[in-house]
Amino acid sequence: MKFSNKLIKNCILTGFITSTLLITGCSEKSTVHRADISKVYKHNSNKNIRNSKAMHRATLKSYSVFGKRYYPMVANLGDEFTGIASWYGPSFHAKKTSNGEIYDMYAMTAAHKTLPMNTMLKVDNLENGKSVIVRINDRGPFVAGRIIDLSNTAAHKIDMVNNGTAKVKIKVLGYNGRIDDSLSPINEMPDRIAENKIEPLLDIKPIEKVTSTNKTISVENFNIQVGAFSRKEGAIATKKKYESLFNNKYNVVVKEVSSNSRSLHKVFITGFNSYNQAELFKDLNILDNAVIIKN
Repeated sequence: MKFSNKLIKNCILTGFITSTLLITGCSEKSTVHRADISKVYKHNSNKNIRNSKAMHRATLKSYSVFGKRYYPMVANLGDEFTGIASWYGPSFHAKKTSNGEIYDMYAMTAAHKTLPMNTMLKVDNLENGKSVIVRINDRGPFVAGRIIDLSNTAAHKIDMVNNGTAKVKIKVLGYNGRIDDSLSPINEMPDRIAENKIEPLLDIKPIEKVTSTNKTISVENFNIQVGAFSRKEGAIATKKKYESLFNNKYNVVVKEVSSNSRSLHKVFITGFNSYNQAELFKDLNILDNAVIIKN
């Protein structure tokens, strides 16, 4: 990221925009109507995101950065925008974002100048065809021509870290930290899995098997390995943990395999009918150490 963008971002993350939006607000009246706030806010029990009517009222007010005024707006589901994406990483890690959260460079989040907080976006890198889904929790980037600032991990997913910027298309998939059913490539899960039990964002239906008279044809071609243990007790405990985290919406199994003349008990989340579906699930839940396995 260029120095000018870093300087601006540092000002924002050290309190300028946070205090303006969350504490004092703006002297001008908001351009967003109450009905629009109702559209982007709905109470849920996801503890991983900052979400309240008060936060939306504050962050949907117009604001000024270095003499330029910005007017937050509510886009329609399916709206698309093109422009340049940049990213921000280690130097901003653990600092406050504009909605009061703590920036996590490993989470699938992003900054946008005007879209509501917790808007879900699909970001397509038009230079290499790679895509990623992110949640808006910050304001920026305040550089001409740039439309989104991705977290470090999100930028890695679309392979733009080395170049620093990329031409992208962003598409609005939903609000309130949720992906709308009609636009979802797969059912959406929380931004980051916490240690405590969390409520899934959408009702996830398990992938069914197609049966015939003579044989069973399984469409569950890909699994995600989330653990490997020499003792079966450790594998069983991990299995129960993931079953609880996902409210038993996904099938979690333990398989005993032989490796280097010893037995290992591996834990898998099963039921993905494509590599891309498994990878997206893995990315959305920041399962960085997990491995996608084809049956």
